[in-house]
Parts: sequence; structure tokens; C-alpha cells
Amino acid sequence: MGGWNARDPLAAMAPGDAIILNNFFPQPGGVALRNGSLTWATGLGNQVNTIMGYNPAAGMPKLFAAAGGSIFDVTAGGAVGAADVSGLSNSIWSHLNFATPAGPFLLAVNGQDGYYIYNGSAWQSVTASSSPISITGVDPISLSAVQSYASSVWFTQKDSLTAYYLPVVSVGGAATAFPMNQIFRRGGRLVAMGVWTVDGGYGMQDYLCFATSEGEIAIYGGTDPSQSSTWSLVGVYQVGTPMGARCFMKYGGDLLYIGKDGLGPVSRLLGSSRVNTETQLTYKIQGAISQATASYATNFGWQMMLHPLQNQLFLNVPIALGQQQQYVMNTITGGWCNFTGWPANCWERWQDRLYFGANGKVIQAWTNNLDDDGEQIQGEALQAFQTFGSGQLKQFLMARPILQGSGNFGTLLGVNVDFDTGSPVGNPSFTPSTAGLWDQGFWDQALWGGQFDIAKNWQQANAMGTWGAAHLRISGLDASINWTATEYLLRDAGVL
Repeated sequence: MGGWNARDPLAAMAPGDAIILNNFFPQPGGVALRNGSLTWATGLGNQVNTIMGYNPAAGMPKLFAAAGGSIFDVTAGGAVGAADVSGLSNSIWSHLNFATPAGPFLLAVNGQDGYYIYNGSAWQSVTASSSPISITGVDPISLSAVQSYASSVWFTQKDSLTAYYLPVVSVGGAATAFPMNQIFRRGGRLVAMGVWTVDGGYGMQDYLCFATSEGEIAIYGGTDPSQSSTWSLVGVYQVGTPMGARCFMKYGGDLLYIGKDGLGPVSRLLGSSRVNTETQLTYKIQGAISQATASYATNFGWQMMLHPLQNQLFLNVPIALGQQQQYVMNTITGGWCNFTGWPANCWERWQDRLYFGANGKVIQAWTNNLDDDGEQIQGEALQAFQTFGSGQLKQFLMARPILQGSGNFGTLLGVNVDFDTGSPVGNPSFTPSTAGLWDQGFWDQALWGGQFDIAKNWQQANAMGTWGAAHLRISGLDASINWTATEYLLRDAGVL
């Protein structure tokens, strides 16, 4: 299954591609209606713009959410209690897990409220005079992003081209300035940092990458920035301007970057991205990416998230508040699709589960309940147009999608001809499941679910054209559905 194609002309797509693939996830054997979501935590009062996981090597993991100038503990789920931290100005945080001999810490900065550290039991505001941890050499209120490199904590300073780093294996102490005004020819300000790992033939080597608001990436290698013998500038590269402050994400040894040109690994971007978009992971959906980065570049919410258990790479696209979508790639096949119905401001993977921040709540995504908090999941897919081996005018009489499914779902099928991409008219009709319900059905009488049924009912097509493509709409409620193939009944036609 080639997945969503938003690049090629409609007449030049491969048969396995899809022109529309909404809420269907592409897999090697077909496409599957996406899994559901479930409200995890409520009562946060405002838009949740950051979710932070605390992941110590030993001890209790924690999950925090920032909304309305407060930080809440949402580890247990349900209605939240009093905020752990309140009275803040900004809920968009950059955060990092970092361990020292004193223990594991969660570090957070946002360029307005200072430098905060969680030590496993409490949050501390870190200042020049705070205890037990303090910081000197920089105003912590100006720190806007945090990253670790070569066993040191690094920060970017808000509205500047200067970074700061702390002593090795420390979360406090004297911060040292690292100005970069002289290397960025286009000016601007530092937006984000990321770590890129390269195998140069002599073992693995890490590089520290700085991205600016003007689309320049500076790459440094070495261990001690205070010593020229162990620290050097690898290069400064021009790429597309970044889509917000969450434009970097570690991806295996590589580093992904989302900019105006699309989403791709730094290892390829620095070579040819400005002249060859084929280096982008999003090349197959370049049309959609170009439109989204042009139309929604200033909206908050651009973010990448990897879900290894499901072989998924998410790109959050903030169309508007409450109308966010996710472009999702199968990391095995490279096929893309589009998810709707998840109004995500931000994402976090914690304990191998996905969470996103919404209006006043945290929601767990890709759950096993196969609905969105009891609401149906709406899927739509339009296959690539085909001539079925003949340029002859055809009459499409019937079609049938081959569906493997369980649970309650309804389908509505049409055959589109000659590049008409309109949706089938009507609402998918449900056939209630006959499976027994636990604690309600009688043993030896109720029909228990758990097995996939094969649905392959012929449906009227009544379409005339040279090119044809199946267009399927599905509504699923607690339903697992896989669309594996489509069969057509057609005959040659002509002008009388």
C-alpha cells in the first residue's frame, strides 16, 4: 500500500496510492481504520500546550501538563487537583530529562517564567540565589529552550543568537555564554537545538545543531566548547525556515527537522533539500506539506512525535485551534495518511503510550477502545484512478470492497470516474454487531466476538468514464476494520 499521494498528477499515480486517506493507516496489506482515543485527565481549565514526562531510571515516573499558566500532575489521570506550579505567564515549555550523581531531573524553560526543575518529589524555581540548585551567569527568565550534549545541559536565550551551557553533569552552577552572532549571516534568533548522531567510520559521533528563525542550521562537534582543540564548527547550512520551536526530533541516530520545505532528516537536508525535495520524508505528500507550511506557519502546535510500537511517525499540523490534524507515516513502508478528529496542541510519548493536550484536558491517543471517547471514527479513502488496462470508455456497474472487520461499522461506497474527487453522498449505514457483551450475554448462547469477519458485498456503482477509482467512507464504533482489496464489475461502453 503506497499510502496518501499529494504529489503526483491524478493520471500518473501508482495503483496502490490513495488521493484521499483520512483516518486510515497504511499497512503492507491494506489500510486500517485508525484506533481511538480516551480522555486521560480533566479539569485543567485552559488549552494544554505542553505535556512533560519524567522518566527516572528508578523510582516513580510522572506525567505533567501545562495549561493556563500552571503545571499539573496528570500521572494518575482523572480530574486533576491543585496545580503543582501556578502563577506562570506561559504554558509552552521546552523540557528535558537529565541525570546527575544527585539524581534524575526534569528540566523546563519557556523564555518567560524562568528555569524549573522537578527532582522526583517537588518542583523548584532555579535562580541565582535558590537552593539546593542555583544558576549564575545568565538570567534564567531569558532561557527559552533546553537540550543535553556531551554530558552538559545547554540553553538558548530568548530573542538572541546566544546559547549557554552548564558545567558537565550538572543542572546548576555557572552558565557560560556561547555567542553565535558572527556565524549566522541572515540574523534572526535561535529557535531550537537538536543532537545528530553520525557514524563517520571511526565510531559514532554526536553533533549539536542550532536552528534559527531564518532557516539556518549551525552544526558543532566536539566535547568542550571552551577549548578550540576539542570543539569546532562543522558548518552553517540554509534550509527552510522552522515550523515553530519544536522543529527538531531525534529519529534513531538521525535528527528530523520540519521546515517550510517539508520534514526530513538532517543528514539529507544539509546536502540538497533546497534544490531537491526528494530528500524529504514528506516528498510523497509534498503538495499537502507545502500548502500547510504556507498557510499555517505562524500557528502554534507544529510538532513531530514517534510511536515505535505502532511504526508511526506523527506530524501535528495546527490548521486552527481545535481543528488540528496529523500527517502520519508508516515508518516501515514510508506510506502517509491524514488523521482528523484529534484536536492536539502538543504531544508526548510516556511509558510507550501517546498523549496529546487539548482544551482543558489530556487525551490518550491510539487506544484499544476503537472510538473517540464514545464517538464514531470517520474514515474516508479515495483510491488512485486506473484505466484497468484499457483506454476505452467503461460503464462501472458494481464494486465491492474487501473488508476484514469486527464490531459496529457502516460503509458507503461509490466509484468516481475521470478524476472527480467528490465524496459519496449519504451517511454510512450501521449493521449492529451480533457479538455477545461481557457480563450480559449468556454462556453457550451468545455469539462471542474476537474474530474478524470478511465483508465483500457488491454495491451499485452506476458510473460511466474511462478512468475509475473506488471511494469509500466508513463510520466505526468500537470497530477494527482493514480494507484489503476492491473488485469491480464493468463493461466497455461507447457513443451510440
